[in-house]
Amino acid sequence: MTLAAATDLAGAVNLAAANNENLASISNTLIYSAMAVYTLAFFAYIAEWTFGGRSKVGRTAAALTAQAAARKTAPAVTVQKGGGTAVLERPKVVVRSATGTRDVPDGPGAHGGDEQGDLYGRIAISLTVLAFAIEFGGVLTRALSVQRAPWGNMYEFNITFSTVAVGVYLTLLALRKNVRWLGLFLITSVLLDLGLAVTVLYTASDQLVPALHSYWLYIHVSTAIFCGAVFYVGAVSTILYLFKDSYESKLVSGGKPGKFANSVLDRLPAAATLDKFAYRVNAAVFPLWTFTIIAGAIWAGDAWGRYWGWDPKETWSFITWVAYACYLHARATAGWKGRKAAYLALAAFGCWLFNYYGVNIFVTGKHSYAGV
Repeated sequence: MTLAAATDLAGAVNLAAANNENLASISNTLIYSAMAVYTLAFFAYIAEWTFGGRSKVGRTAAALTAQAAARKTAPAVTVQKGGGTAVLERPKVVVRSATGTRDVPDGPGAHGGDEQGDLYGRIAISLTVLAFAIEFGGVLTRALSVQRAPWGNMYEFNITFSTVAVGVYLTLLALRKNVRWLGLFLITSVLLDLGLAVTVLYTASDQLVPALHSYWLYIHVSTAIFCGAVFYVGAVSTILYLFKDSYESKLVSGGKPGKFANSVLDRLPAAATLDKFAYRVNAAVFPLWTFTIIAGAIWAGDAWGRYWGWDPKETWSFITWVAYACYLHARATAGWKGRKAAYLALAAFGCWLFNYYGVNIFVTGKHSYAGV
């Protein structure tokens, strides 16, 4: 190679490196900008809950009060036979369905059925869409800066995960699913996730370790991120179900929840709706999680010469799969409806979280390339 050619090559390499650094800097700016807009969306969601009309809530309490009254005042049944009168016991009014939940209406939503609250909710959704677009731009420019898939370390995984989680929420809204009640809880956790990403988990853009140079990176890791985002939505719904179920139980027993519970929990969907929603999203994504594990095994065979070696990441992926399989099986078993199944679902998501954070950060193995 001549001196001139070597000089031109070095110049091209330096120029490419400078461009990559510029793209990485733009990515960081977009991520911080997305956090700022998410913060505005967070306050808009707070306003939706705060200023939404409280006069239109109370549907759960009214429905359960009516059921309790009907149970107390149900008339006796008499049967005339052969000149005598047989008095039967008063019929029982069933206040819990076969699935372990009550037959009560859904709440009016975070806005409380109020026009002012609905306006704040629409502003919050618009800001969420804007923040999602900005964050997606941050993930894309990060990918362009390293010329690979943007999930080679924990920082990149986090920003991609939060983007996909918000995308799942917005997709459900676009499909006209009534999930606006999820917005405040989602954005709160997204801000925490991004705050953790830009502080503790931040890693400068760099190239992949040799084991990750494979097209399976696009298949295996992308599906893992998507599954985690959907599992997260299911976990939030499950937590809200537990709160709403306790609220309904207190009303059935004649208790009087506090003002906060009446104002917030009564606006949420009924416990039965939350329970069904959590089950459906978990059941829908479980086959994809199964594929994720299989894809990882195939990739391990290509990269390390064995399909399964009980590496910590492999082990906890399998534990997560078993936990969710037990949850889905429990939902099909009469004795494991409602709260018992909900606790199992949260335990399964806890396994996923440990696989996401704990294994990458605290455990040493072949997957120890988190970059932190």
